[in-house]
This record gives sequence, structure tokens and C-alpha cells, in this order.
Amino acid sequence: MATKSKNRYFLWIIMGLLTVGLLGFGTGGVGGNIRTIGSVGDKDITVTQYQRTMREQLTALSGQAGRTIGFQEAQSIGLDQAVIGQIVTERSLDNEVANLGVSVGDERVREEVLRVPAFRGISGDFDREAYRFTLQQSGLTEATFETSIRDEISRTMLQGAVVGGVPTPDAYAEALAQFIGETRAITWATVTADDLTTPVAGATDADLQAFYDENPDMFTSLEKRDITYAWLTPDMIQDQIEIDEVALQELYQERINDFVQPERRLVERLVYVDEATAIAAKESLGDEIDFDRLVSDRGLELSDVDMGDVAREDLGSAADAIFAANAGDVVGPFNTTLGPALFRMNAVLAAQTITFEDASDDLREELAAARSRRVIDDSRDRINDLLAGGAKLEDLAAQTEMVLGNIVWDADDQDDIAAYEEFRAAAAVATEGAYPELAELADGGVFAIRLDSITAPAVKPLADVRDAVADAWSVQATQAAVMAQATETAASILPLTGFETLGLTPNTDLTTTRRSFINGTPPAFISEVFDMETGSAKVVDNGTNAIIVRLDGITAADTADPQTAAQKQAAAEQAAAGISQDIFDAFAIAVQNRTEVTLNQSAVNAVNAQLQ
Repeated sequence: MATKSKNRYFLWIIMGLLTVGLLGFGTGGVGGNIRTIGSVGDKDITVTQYQRTMREQLTALSGQAGRTIGFQEAQSIGLDQAVIGQIVTERSLDNEVANLGVSVGDERVREEVLRVPAFRGISGDFDREAYRFTLQQSGLTEATFETSIRDEISRTMLQGAVVGGVPTPDAYAEALAQFIGETRAITWATVTADDLTTPVAGATDADLQAFYDENPDMFTSLEKRDITYAWLTPDMIQDQIEIDEVALQELYQERINDFVQPERRLVERLVYVDEATAIAAKESLGDEIDFDRLVSDRGLELSDVDMGDVAREDLGSAADAIFAANAGDVVGPFNTTLGPALFRMNAVLAAQTITFEDASDDLREELAAARSRRVIDDSRDRINDLLAGGAKLEDLAAQTEMVLGNIVWDADDQDDIAAYEEFRAAAAVATEGAYPELAELADGGVFAIRLDSITAPAVKPLADVRDAVADAWSVQATQAAVMAQATETAASILPLTGFETLGLTPNTDLTTTRRSFINGTPPAFISEVFDMETGSAKVVDNGTNAIIVRLDGITAADTADPQTAAQKQAAAEQAAAGISQDIFDAFAIAVQNRTEVTLNQSAVNAVNAQLQ
């Protein structure tokens, strides 16, 4: 694996230790004398390491799902076992590193600690108290954290030694670059229903019956589920919530920065390593070099230097010059915590004041919605008690504020309660006779359902769908006629035949690649073209029309072309990285297989119980 990749992974490990550790589940361990959940060789697997890795994986899984994934749900899909497997692999490598006598000195560990932004104070320098406090909040001691850094660097060194010297697969890269860079010259034209020389005759009763019999899926109704439900959402009770003026005033003051904003500026900041370089860059600005060019010359994007909209107090010593500048002006350099910097002022944002009177309606609605959600939260225990006591959904509607409803639901229905994904998911798997359970809606509401009956999918009678059958038959028959005429036309096309002579409107593309997309063609069009022989013509079905295409020429990839060279280099690096990763994975498995692994399942169960 490349050095850059190893450094990047190490940085993520460091930041993960600091930030993800603050996200929940507590930091106090599982109590008692349990400090480890097992060992790998001479290396312990600590409770803290297992908890931290589990939190990282839960956060990543929740990000992928777009919602919060709880431990129990994650455990049901085997995440806890995957985490243990990950840690066992890491500790196997740590044990191997120790056996080989590989380690790093204190100075190297110190360098990595100093690089972590979370350990810096207001001045931007390393702050001992910030270091101690951040680790404490993450449930880590300085010794534990520094040991984890030392282990990670040592593992990286071992990984570099294992995969170092993997040769670049140049032959593979050359073949792939040629494959990707090869181009085709084509001429193509579209044939539509308007081009038909013979109109399509109308369908007979026999045609419709045959089409109906051959395509039952097109005329089959969806499964219908007759569902009774009881639900309660914040919107249902929001109007009943009384909000006093004092609460509104307090919320307004809490959110005052949203309503009262000073004059601001849209600013970009380009930082340099020293003042002399920054001054030289400023002096180079002119007709041929602008701020955008300065940014690109540094290998940066404008998004990398964008500060967004900032107030005067956010700009330090640069504030006066920026606030006096006109839109587009570049000022500086000024000293910042990151170094000397040039600033471009892009726009003036006027001061904004929204009075309490203007904001009160929105604040009232916000408070009412929040309190409505709390009312629903407070009612859950009572609703669950009623359900546990055998109450029916009709009883819930009579004894609580829940509203009773009924829906004959299918998979296409997204109206009313079916607009909620949570309801649709529950409705799809509900079974007749199942005990109703209270479930949550995305807006803070709750619901419970009962499946009363299921109507299975069935083919609709021809008499009920005759018009739909006729329309579908017409579409199919018309496309068949278009394809037949296009095929007849394509048979007369030779390498030098002008498409215009056949009444076609030609399109040409001299540099079609395997990555090209030609508007108006089907997804498989390019692959069809690259399977053709020079001078040949073929017909491609485009759903509601046909495409006649002729391959006019094939051009090999230009190895001197910078883009082709870049593709070859990228392919070589990607392949080498893949080979390196496979080699290291095989090495890690071999190390793990010869290393004794001991797990204390009771300790694992105790930690899991705390995480639930």
C-alpha cells in the first residue's frame, strides 16, 4: 500500500480515537475489575478498545443508513463479531511487531500527538490541558493513547515492509489504457414511427386476447393489505399546545444570533508559508494572474480557501481592510493563526435584524411542535401498558389521543399515513393475528397497526383493462414495425453509403470511447458499437424507436496523449495497490492463524449489555 494511503489511514485512526469516543455509551468501562475481553498472543484486547471500535463502526453504519443504528440492531447483523474480528487482526499484527522487535521512539510519538488539532489551544499551539481533557472525555489515559499511536505506527512500518517492492504491473496497465483509450468513428440515425412507410393496422380482438394472455404481469393488480391503524403525530395536537410569551422571549434570546446578525462579508483566504512568499504572490496579481490562478497554482480548489460569510470579529487583523474593500478586491497579506494570508472579499452581506414580533409566529410553531413531541413521548408508557393489557386499536383511540384509521394499502400507496416510510415498512411485513406494537414515526409521532386481511395479486379481467391492453399492444406492434423497417434499411448501407440518400438524418462521432455517452441512445449502445467490425451496420432497439449505426473506423489509443498516459499511470497504481492489499491480507491471516487468541465471552457479554 502506498505511503500516502498509510498516512491517511493513520490520521483517521487518530481522529477516530478523539472524536468518535465522545459520541456516547459512557466512558467508565463495565465496572468491577473487568479491563480486558481477551488476548491475542501477548497483547490484551481492552474493554476500552472494543467499546471505541464499536462506536466507530456504529457511527459509520448510521452514516451509511442515513439514520441512527442502535447496538441491538447492529448486533443482529453481526457487527459485534465483525468488530472483534477487526481487533483480533490488529492485535495479531501488534503481537507480531513486538516479536520482531519493531517499535518507534518517543520523539516520533510526540510528533504525531502535536499534529492533532484537538490538542491545540486558542493560540494554535499544543496545549497540555487540552490534551489531558480531550483524552479524559474520550475515556483514555495519556499512556493508553500514546501506546495506541506507537502500535499503529509500528503496524504501518510492518505493512510497508510486507508490501514494499511490489512491482508495478506495466503490461496490465498498458493493455487497460489501450482498451480504455481506443476510439471509434461512427455514423448513426434514428428511425421512428413517423418514418414508417406502411402504417400499423389496428388490433383485432384475437390480437388483444393473445397479447393479454402473453403478458399477464402487465395487468396484474398489486397485493392489497387491509390495515387498521391508530396513530398520533405532533401535527394532530400542536394546535392544542399553549405557549406563553415568556417562553417565546427566552427562545428568541437563545437564538438571537439567528435573528440579529451584524454586517458580514463573503471571504476567501489563501495562506502562505511565509510573508515574503505572500507578498510576492500579491505583487504578481495583474491581467494574466488573478486570485483564482494563485489558488490553482497552489494545487488547491476555491472550496479549499472559502471562509464563507464571516463577521468582523472572525477576521482578526484583516478585518478593517476586508470590510473597507470592494467586491473582488484582494487584500493582505495579514498574519493569521495558520500563517500570512491573502484575502479576497467577494460580497457584502448587510446587517440583518428580525424583531421578536416578526419571529414570534415561527418560534411559537417551533415550541409547540417540540412540546407536542414531548407530550407524545410522555404518553408512550400508557399506550404500551394498554397494549400489554390486551387493548385493541379501537380502545387506544377511545382512551388516548390516538386517532383510528383504516387503509387498503399496496406498495404504490404513499398517501396519509402511508407517506411515512416507517408505516410502509411495517405494513409490508405485518401478519394477520399479530399483536399490535407501538412504533415511531420520523416526525416524533407513534402508530400501531393490525392486518385485517390480504387480497392476493390477481390478473385483472380483460374487460376491465381492455384500453390498457390495446395501448400496450399498439406500442409493441409499432416498435416491431420500426425495427423491421430499420433492419431492411440497414441491409442496404455500405461503408461509403450516405445516410441522406436513404432518407435518414445522420449523426457523426469521430472519437467515441468506451466511456462516451451519446444522448438519445440506450445504455448498451456503446458496447454494441465496440463489438462491430469496420464498415458494418446494425440496428439497435431503443425502446420506442430504432437506431441504425455504422462503424466507420477504429483508432488505437495514443500513448503520447497526456490523458492516456494518466490513465495508464492510474491503472498501474490501482492495480499495484490492489496486489499489495491482497498480499498484506494474506500475511495478516497467516499471522493470525499462528497466534493464540483467547476471548472471555462473559466479559464480551458484559460490555455488550452496557452498550445496549
